[in-house]
Amino acid sequence: MTDVTDGVLHTLFRSEQGGHEQVVLCQDRASGLKAVIAIHSTALGPALGGTRFYPYASEEDAVADALNLSRGMSYKNAMAGLEHGGGKAVIIGDPELIKTEELLLAYGRFVASLGGRYVTACDVGTYVADMDVIARVNRWTTGRSPENGGAGDSSVLTAFGVFQGMRASAQHAWGDPTLRGRKVGVAGVGKVGHYLVEHLLEDGAEVVITDVREESVRRVTDKFRQVTVVPDTDALIRTEGLDIYAPCALGGALNDDTVPVLTAKVVCGAANNQLAHPGVEKDIADRGILYAPDYVVNAGGVIQVADELRGFDFDRCKAKAAKIFDTTLAIFARAKEDGIPPAAAADRIAEQRMAEARRG
Repeated sequence: MTDVTDGVLHTLFRSEQGGHEQVVLCQDRASGLKAVIAIHSTALGPALGGTRFYPYASEEDAVADALNLSRGMSYKNAMAGLEHGGGKAVIIGDPELIKTEELLLAYGRFVASLGGRYVTACDVGTYVADMDVIARVNRWTTGRSPENGGAGDSSVLTAFGVFQGMRASAQHAWGDPTLRGRKVGVAGVGKVGHYLVEHLLEDGAEVVITDVREESVRRVTDKFRQVTVVPDTDALIRTEGLDIYAPCALGGALNDDTVPVLTAKVVCGAANNQLAHPGVEKDIADRGILYAPDYVVNAGGVIQVADELRGFDFDRCKAKAAKIFDTTLAIFARAKEDGIPPAAAADRIAEQRMAEARRG
């Protein structure tokens, strides 16, 4: 971007953002594109992560989100056993107002200019059809439609992986890997959340939902009459008798306001960057709440899009996503052994893998 403010530059170079390898600020005036591409690490291979299209309040907010999300992708890909580092991109603006083919093609050309260091896919505000457009000018695109050689919607396996993480959480917390008879609150029933609801109901759980989009709520309730709806997330996390809270919308769901009033004994959801700031993981643990690290349990989608690059096989991907159950249990065991919260245990395991790759 040619009009980057001092505030954005300050955000870019704050050391606590995690030591990114490369951050690209993109602007195409003809299409109205403003975007940020952040590459956190390529230690394990080309950076892989989705493109988020969102109406950020400021460029600084967009950069901060790209940095946080790309760092999370490094850890997610490492824990998923993928030969990919972490990257993420954000496009600034309301996709319902400014998303055009011209803008997506301009964005695709910026990604292509990186020569394969970053592989893009879907995220909030972008869809399979958008990846098909981007792929016309950028061969480092995944999450495309089956008609265009892709794997299609990755939300299916993302939800499946979260469900496996939830089963592991139930095993650790209550000694039984089933959600039968448990009350689960799902905040956000859009791309991933509505598939998760289906898994939970099939397993015998009682489900409570909320979403800011009425159409998302209606899609679930029209199909599953037994689901309970509450007006907002605050009401959800205070729901009496809630066993598990599943944040499945945007990040920062676990913060100084929500953690003290959580009624659930387990937190396991699909949202990225659920911990609002460092230290929240300790607050959660101090309350006796079991937290399944977000980037571990929501890795089903990235497993799918990574597989697409080698020729997609759904059964192979589902089998790999099923291993999220074992990975989550291993993290809980490591946390207990080291006397640290599960989020810290997951970080240690991921960092060890990345460090070994750099040395190798």
